[in-house]
Amino acid sequence: MSALFNFRSLLQVLLLFICSCTYVHAQRPSLLDRYKDSGMLGVFWKFARIGERASPYVSLACIAMAVSQFNS
Repeated sequence: MSALFNFRSLLQVLLLFICSCTYVHAQRPSLLDRYKDSGMLGVFWKFARIGERASPYVSLACIAMAVSQFNS
């Protein structure tokens, strides 16, 4: 089943996307900062910003997702 039709998989993809964008922005900030005002590529910068500002909540969500994966 596609991740678009399964809510749990969609959340997992979004969490991994947020974590990946945050990691890339931490390693190479200029890579994402030049696209922050552009349309489609600005989404990467926005997800990196969410990961930076809400990092405790994102990490707790990643831990909860990992626990739920092991339990199922």
